[in-house]
Amino acid sequence: MQLYVETAREFVKTHAIGITVAVVTGASLLALRRWMAGEVCRSKARLDGKTVLITGANTGIGKETALDLARRGARVILACRDLTKAHMAADDIRQQSGNDNVVVKKLDLASLQSVRDLAREVMLTENRLDILINNAGVMMCPKWKTDDNFEMQFGVNHLGHFLLTNILIDMLKRSAPSRVVIVSSLEHEKGRIHFEDINLELDYQPNVSYRQSKLANVLFSRELANRMKGTGVNMYCLNPGVARTELGRHLSPTSVWKNLLLLPYLMTIKTPQEGAQTSIYCAVDESLANESGLYYSDCAPKTPAPAALDDIVAKKLWSLSSSMVDLV
Repeated sequence: MQLYVETAREFVKTHAIGITVAVVTGASLLALRRWMAGEVCRSKARLDGKTVLITGANTGIGKETALDLARRGARVILACRDLTKAHMAADDIRQQSGNDNVVVKKLDLASLQSVRDLAREVMLTENRLDILINNAGVMMCPKWKTDDNFEMQFGVNHLGHFLLTNILIDMLKRSAPSRVVIVSSLEHEKGRIHFEDINLELDYQPNVSYRQSKLANVLFSRELANRMKGTGVNMYCLNPGVARTELGRHLSPTSVWKNLLLLPYLMTIKTPQEGAQTSIYCAVDESLANESGLYYSDCAPKTPAPAALDDIVAKKLWSLSSSMVDLV
Protein backbone atom coordinates (compact mmCIF):
# COMPACT_ATOMS: atom_id res chain seq x y z
CA MET A 1 0.00 0.00 0.00
CA GLN A 2 2.85 2.34 0.90
CA LEU A 3 4.36 1.67 -2.52
CA TYR A 4 1.14 2.77 -4.26
CA VAL A 5 1.00 5.95 -2.19
CA GLU A 6 4.60 6.83 -2.99
CA THR A 7 4.04 6.10 -6.67
CA ALA A 8 0.96 8.37 -6.70
CA ARG A 9 2.88 11.15 -5.01
CA GLU A 10 5.68 10.86 -7.51
CA PHE A 11 3.21 10.93 -10.41
CA VAL A 12 1.55 14.08 -9.07
CA LYS A 13 4.92 15.73 -8.51
CA THR A 14 6.13 14.86 -11.99
CA HIS A 15 2.92 15.88 -13.75
CA ALA A 16 1.91 18.79 -11.53
CA ILE A 17 1.68 21.30 -14.38
CA GLY A 18 -0.34 18.98 -16.57
CA ILE A 19 -2.73 18.10 -13.77
CA THR A 20 -3.18 21.78 -12.87
CA VAL A 21 -3.92 22.65 -16.50
CA ALA A 22 -6.42 19.79 -16.74
CA VAL A 23 -8.22 20.84 -13.53
CA VAL A 24 -8.35 24.51 -14.52
CA THR A 25 -9.52 23.63 -18.04
CA GLY A 26 -12.21 21.32 -16.67
CA ALA A 27 -13.43 23.94 -14.21
CA SER A 28 -13.47 26.58 -16.95
CA LEU A 29 -15.47 24.34 -19.28
CA LEU A 30 -17.93 23.59 -16.49
CA ALA A 31 -18.38 27.29 -15.75
CA LEU A 32 -18.79 28.03 -19.46
CA ARG A 33 -21.31 25.21 -19.78
CA ARG A 34 -23.40 26.60 -16.94
CA TRP A 35 -23.29 30.10 -18.46
CA MET A 36 -24.21 28.84 -21.94
CA ALA A 37 -27.21 26.92 -20.56
CA GLY A 38 -28.98 30.23 -19.96
CA GLU A 39 -32.11 30.90 -17.93
CA VAL A 40 -35.07 28.61 -17.35
CA CYS A 41 -38.76 29.45 -17.75
CA ARG A 42 -40.13 29.24 -14.20
CA SER A 43 -43.78 29.89 -15.00
CA LYS A 44 -46.21 27.24 -13.73
CA ALA A 45 -49.01 28.42 -16.02
CA ARG A 46 -51.43 25.77 -17.21
CA LEU A 47 -52.82 25.67 -20.75
CA ASP A 48 -55.81 23.39 -20.29
CA GLY A 49 -58.42 24.09 -22.95
CA LYS A 50 -55.99 26.06 -25.10
CA THR A 51 -54.64 25.16 -28.55
CA VAL A 52 -51.05 25.70 -29.66
CA LEU A 53 -49.59 25.35 -33.16
CA ILE A 54 -45.81 24.95 -33.48
CA THR A 55 -44.01 24.83 -36.81
CA GLY A 56 -41.05 22.48 -37.13
CA ALA A 57 -41.95 20.68 -33.91
CA ASN A 58 -40.67 17.22 -34.81
CA THR A 59 -37.14 17.82 -33.54
CA GLY A 60 -34.86 20.12 -31.57
CA ILE A 61 -36.17 23.26 -29.90
CA GLY A 62 -39.60 22.89 -31.50
CA LYS A 63 -40.11 19.41 -30.09
CA GLU A 64 -38.96 20.44 -26.62
CA THR A 65 -41.32 23.41 -26.72
CA ALA A 66 -44.18 21.14 -27.77
CA LEU A 67 -43.38 18.70 -24.97
CA ASP A 68 -43.43 21.43 -22.32
CA LEU A 69 -46.72 22.90 -23.54
CA ALA A 70 -48.28 19.42 -23.76
CA ARG A 71 -47.29 18.87 -20.12
CA ARG A 72 -49.19 22.06 -19.30
CA GLY A 73 -52.36 20.53 -20.74
CA ALA A 74 -52.54 22.25 -24.14
CA ARG A 75 -53.81 20.74 -27.36
CA VAL A 76 -50.59 20.82 -29.39
CA ILE A 77 -50.46 20.80 -33.19
CA LEU A 78 -47.13 19.80 -34.69
CA ALA A 79 -46.97 21.45 -38.12
CA CYS A 80 -44.14 19.71 -39.96
CA ARG A 81 -42.80 18.89 -43.41
CA ASP A 82 -41.61 15.34 -42.61
CA LEU A 83 -44.73 13.50 -41.45
CA THR A 84 -42.88 10.31 -40.52
CA LYS A 85 -40.63 12.16 -38.08
CA ALA A 86 -43.56 14.26 -36.90
CA HIS A 87 -45.66 11.21 -35.99
CA MET A 88 -42.71 9.68 -34.15
CA ALA A 89 -42.24 12.95 -32.25
CA ALA A 90 -45.96 13.13 -31.44
CA ASP A 91 -45.90 9.58 -30.04
CA ASP A 92 -42.89 10.47 -27.90
CA ILE A 93 -44.51 13.68 -26.63
CA ARG A 94 -47.74 11.86 -25.75
CA GLN A 95 -45.81 9.24 -23.82
CA GLN A 96 -43.61 11.72 -21.93
CA SER A 97 -46.34 14.25 -21.18
CA GLY A 98 -49.27 11.94 -20.55
CA ASN A 99 -51.27 14.20 -22.87
CA ASP A 100 -52.91 12.40 -25.80
CA ASN A 101 -54.13 15.66 -27.34
CA VAL A 102 -51.10 16.01 -29.63
CA VAL A 103 -51.79 16.04 -33.37
CA VAL A 104 -49.74 16.23 -36.55
CA LYS A 105 -50.48 18.37 -39.60
CA LYS A 106 -48.57 18.73 -42.84
CA LEU A 107 -46.69 21.99 -43.45
CA ASP A 108 -43.93 22.72 -45.94
CA LEU A 109 -42.91 26.34 -45.47
CA ALA A 110 -41.06 26.24 -48.80
CA SER A 111 -44.46 26.05 -50.50
CA LEU A 112 -47.01 28.84 -50.18
CA GLN A 113 -49.69 26.40 -51.30
CA SER A 114 -48.79 24.10 -48.41
CA VAL A 115 -49.01 27.07 -46.02
CA ARG A 116 -52.47 27.94 -47.34
CA ASP A 117 -53.59 24.30 -47.15
CA LEU A 118 -52.52 23.99 -43.52
CA ALA A 119 -54.12 27.30 -42.53
CA ARG A 120 -57.37 26.27 -44.23
CA GLU A 121 -57.36 22.91 -42.43
CA VAL A 122 -56.71 24.53 -39.06
CA MET A 123 -59.55 27.00 -39.56
CA LEU A 124 -61.91 24.18 -40.55
CA THR A 125 -61.01 21.67 -37.85
CA GLU A 126 -59.98 23.72 -34.81
CA ASN A 127 -62.30 25.72 -32.57
CA ARG A 128 -59.60 28.09 -31.37
CA LEU A 129 -55.92 29.01 -31.66
CA ASP A 130 -54.36 30.52 -28.56
CA ILE A 131 -50.63 30.35 -29.32
CA LEU A 132 -48.84 30.26 -32.67
CA ILE A 133 -45.12 29.52 -32.46
CA ASN A 134 -43.18 30.19 -35.66
CA ASN A 135 -40.23 27.96 -34.86
CA ALA A 136 -39.22 26.12 -38.04
CA GLY A 137 -36.26 27.31 -40.05
CA VAL A 138 -33.33 26.54 -42.30
CA MET A 139 -29.80 27.85 -41.77
CA MET A 140 -26.81 28.39 -44.06
CA CYS A 141 -28.13 26.18 -46.84
CA PRO A 142 -26.77 26.25 -50.41
CA LYS A 143 -28.39 28.49 -53.02
CA TRP A 144 -31.74 26.74 -53.06
CA LYS A 145 -35.15 28.01 -54.17
CA THR A 146 -38.60 27.44 -52.70
CA ASP A 147 -41.46 26.06 -54.79
CA ASP A 148 -42.43 29.68 -55.48
CA ASN A 149 -38.92 30.59 -56.66
CA PHE A 150 -37.89 32.54 -53.57
CA GLU A 151 -34.47 32.23 -51.99
CA MET A 152 -34.86 29.34 -49.53
CA GLN A 153 -33.83 30.94 -46.23
CA PHE A 154 -35.86 34.11 -46.74
CA GLY A 155 -38.75 32.04 -48.10
CA VAL A 156 -38.91 29.52 -45.26
CA ASN A 157 -37.76 31.58 -42.29
CA HIS A 158 -39.78 34.69 -43.11
CA LEU A 159 -42.25 34.50 -45.99
CA GLY A 160 -43.83 31.15 -45.07
CA HIS A 161 -44.39 32.26 -41.50
CA PHE A 162 -45.52 35.72 -42.62
CA LEU A 163 -48.27 34.18 -44.73
CA LEU A 164 -49.27 31.57 -42.14
CA THR A 165 -49.58 34.16 -39.39
CA ASN A 166 -51.61 36.56 -41.50
CA ILE A 167 -54.06 33.87 -42.60
CA LEU A 168 -54.56 32.66 -39.01
CA ILE A 169 -54.67 36.12 -37.43
CA ASP A 170 -58.48 36.34 -37.33
CA MET A 171 -58.59 33.00 -35.53
CA LEU A 172 -56.04 34.29 -33.02
CA LYS A 173 -58.17 37.41 -32.52
CA ARG A 174 -61.25 35.29 -31.78
CA SER A 175 -59.24 33.32 -29.22
CA ALA A 176 -57.74 36.41 -27.53
CA PRO A 177 -55.87 36.88 -25.35
CA SER A 178 -53.52 35.01 -27.64
CA ARG A 179 -49.86 35.06 -28.59
CA VAL A 180 -47.61 34.81 -31.64
CA VAL A 181 -44.06 33.72 -30.84
CA ILE A 182 -41.36 34.11 -33.51
CA VAL A 183 -37.99 32.39 -33.15
CA SER A 184 -35.25 34.62 -34.55
CA SER A 185 -31.51 34.60 -33.80
CA LEU A 186 -28.69 36.73 -32.46
CA GLU A 187 -27.48 36.73 -36.08
CA HIS A 188 -30.16 39.31 -36.89
CA GLU A 189 -27.73 41.88 -35.46
CA LYS A 190 -25.47 41.44 -38.51
CA GLY A 191 -28.29 41.44 -41.03
CA ARG A 192 -29.88 43.93 -43.38
CA ILE A 193 -32.85 43.69 -45.73
CA HIS A 194 -31.60 43.68 -49.33
CA PHE A 195 -34.59 45.39 -50.89
CA GLU A 196 -32.66 45.89 -54.12
CA ASP A 197 -32.04 42.11 -54.42
CA ILE A 198 -34.27 40.37 -51.89
CA ASN A 199 -33.52 36.88 -53.25
CA LEU A 200 -29.77 37.62 -53.36
CA GLU A 201 -29.54 36.61 -57.01
CA LEU A 202 -26.50 38.82 -57.63
CA ASP A 203 -24.36 37.60 -54.77
CA TYR A 204 -25.68 34.69 -52.71
CA GLN A 205 -23.87 33.99 -49.46
CA PRO A 206 -25.48 31.59 -46.97
CA ASN A 207 -24.62 33.68 -43.92
CA VAL A 208 -25.88 36.92 -45.52
CA SER A 209 -29.14 35.23 -46.43
CA TYR A 210 -29.62 33.76 -42.96
CA ARG A 211 -28.98 37.08 -41.26
CA GLN A 212 -31.44 38.83 -43.57
CA SER A 213 -34.15 36.27 -42.76
CA LYS A 214 -33.59 36.55 -39.01
CA LEU A 215 -33.70 40.34 -39.13
CA ALA A 216 -36.93 39.99 -41.10
CA ASN A 217 -38.35 37.91 -38.21
CA VAL A 218 -37.77 40.73 -35.72
CA LEU A 219 -39.10 43.42 -38.05
CA PHE A 220 -42.18 41.32 -38.80
CA SER A 221 -42.90 40.87 -35.10
CA ARG A 222 -42.54 44.60 -34.49
CA GLU A 223 -44.84 45.65 -37.33
CA LEU A 224 -47.41 42.97 -36.52
CA ALA A 225 -47.48 44.17 -32.91
CA ASN A 226 -48.26 47.69 -34.13
CA ARG A 227 -51.05 46.41 -36.34
CA MET A 228 -52.57 44.22 -33.60
CA LYS A 229 -52.81 46.88 -30.87
CA GLY A 230 -56.09 46.59 -29.03
CA THR A 231 -56.95 43.15 -30.44
CA GLY A 232 -55.62 41.01 -27.59
CA VAL A 233 -53.08 39.32 -29.88
CA ASN A 234 -49.54 39.89 -28.60
CA MET A 235 -46.25 39.31 -30.43
CA TYR A 236 -42.96 38.05 -29.01
CA CYS A 237 -39.69 37.55 -30.88
CA LEU A 238 -36.69 35.78 -29.40
CA ASN A 239 -33.14 34.53 -29.65
CA PRO A 240 -32.97 30.90 -28.43
CA GLY A 241 -29.19 30.91 -28.16
CA VAL A 242 -26.82 28.37 -29.69
CA ALA A 243 -28.17 24.84 -29.26
CA ARG A 244 -27.33 21.38 -30.53
CA THR A 245 -30.10 20.89 -33.09
CA GLU A 246 -30.50 19.78 -36.69
CA LEU A 247 -30.65 23.43 -37.75
CA GLY A 248 -26.87 23.38 -38.12
CA ARG A 249 -26.83 20.40 -40.47
CA HIS A 250 -25.32 22.50 -43.28
CA LEU A 251 -22.48 23.61 -41.01
CA SER A 252 -21.31 20.15 -39.94
CA PRO A 253 -17.68 19.51 -40.96
CA THR A 254 -17.06 16.40 -43.04
CA SER A 255 -13.62 15.73 -41.57
CA VAL A 256 -13.40 13.41 -38.54
CA TRP A 257 -10.57 15.54 -37.14
CA LYS A 258 -12.61 18.74 -37.44
CA ASN A 259 -15.47 17.06 -35.61
CA LEU A 260 -13.10 16.01 -32.82
CA LEU A 261 -11.76 19.54 -32.54
CA LEU A 262 -15.32 20.87 -32.25
CA LEU A 263 -16.26 18.38 -29.53
CA PRO A 264 -15.32 20.61 -26.53
CA TYR A 265 -17.38 23.45 -28.01
CA LEU A 266 -20.34 21.19 -28.70
CA MET A 267 -20.24 20.02 -25.09
CA THR A 268 -20.71 23.58 -23.83
CA ILE A 269 -23.61 24.80 -25.99
CA LYS A 270 -27.28 24.46 -25.08
CA THR A 271 -29.26 21.26 -25.28
CA PRO A 272 -32.55 21.52 -27.23
CA GLN A 273 -34.40 21.65 -23.90
CA GLU A 274 -32.28 24.59 -22.75
CA GLY A 275 -32.68 26.27 -26.13
CA ALA A 276 -36.46 26.00 -25.87
CA GLN A 277 -36.74 27.91 -22.59
CA THR A 278 -37.20 31.40 -24.04
CA SER A 279 -39.80 30.13 -26.54
CA ILE A 280 -41.70 28.57 -23.65
CA TYR A 281 -41.31 31.74 -21.58
CA CYS A 282 -42.75 33.91 -24.36
CA ALA A 283 -45.62 31.47 -24.88
CA VAL A 284 -46.79 31.11 -21.29
CA ASP A 285 -45.29 33.54 -18.78
CA GLU A 286 -48.04 35.56 -17.12
CA SER A 287 -45.83 38.63 -16.65
CA LEU A 288 -45.79 39.17 -20.43
CA ALA A 289 -49.56 39.41 -20.80
CA ASN A 290 -49.46 43.18 -21.38
CA GLU A 291 -46.31 43.26 -23.52
CA SER A 292 -46.10 42.98 -27.28
CA GLY A 293 -43.53 43.53 -30.02
CA LEU A 294 -40.47 43.08 -27.81
CA TYR A 295 -37.41 40.90 -28.30
CA TYR A 296 -36.22 38.36 -25.73
CA SER A 297 -33.13 36.32 -24.91
CA ASP A 298 -32.56 33.99 -21.94
CA CYS A 299 -36.10 34.56 -20.67
CA ALA A 300 -35.72 38.32 -20.42
CA PRO A 301 -36.29 41.38 -22.64
CA LYS A 302 -33.29 42.45 -24.68
CA THR A 303 -32.78 45.38 -27.02
CA PRO A 304 -32.35 44.09 -30.59
CA ALA A 305 -30.04 45.60 -33.19
CA PRO A 306 -30.82 49.19 -34.30
CA ALA A 307 -31.83 47.85 -37.73
CA ALA A 308 -34.57 45.82 -36.04
CA LEU A 309 -36.07 48.96 -34.48
CA ASP A 310 -36.57 50.82 -37.75
CA ASP A 311 -40.33 51.16 -38.23
CA ILE A 312 -39.94 52.54 -41.74
CA VAL A 313 -38.01 49.45 -42.82
CA ALA A 314 -40.52 47.22 -41.01
CA LYS A 315 -43.41 48.75 -42.96
CA LYS A 316 -41.49 48.51 -46.22
CA LEU A 317 -40.72 44.84 -45.54
CA TRP A 318 -44.39 44.19 -44.75
CA SER A 319 -45.45 45.72 -48.05
CA LEU A 320 -42.87 43.73 -50.01
CA SER A 321 -43.71 40.49 -48.21
CA SER A 322 -47.43 40.98 -48.83
CA SER A 323 -46.74 41.41 -52.52
CA MET A 324 -44.45 38.36 -52.70
CA VAL A 325 -47.01 36.00 -51.09
CA ASP A 326 -50.06 37.60 -52.78
CA LEU A 327 -51.61 38.48 -49.43
CA VAL A 328 -55.07 39.99 -49.91
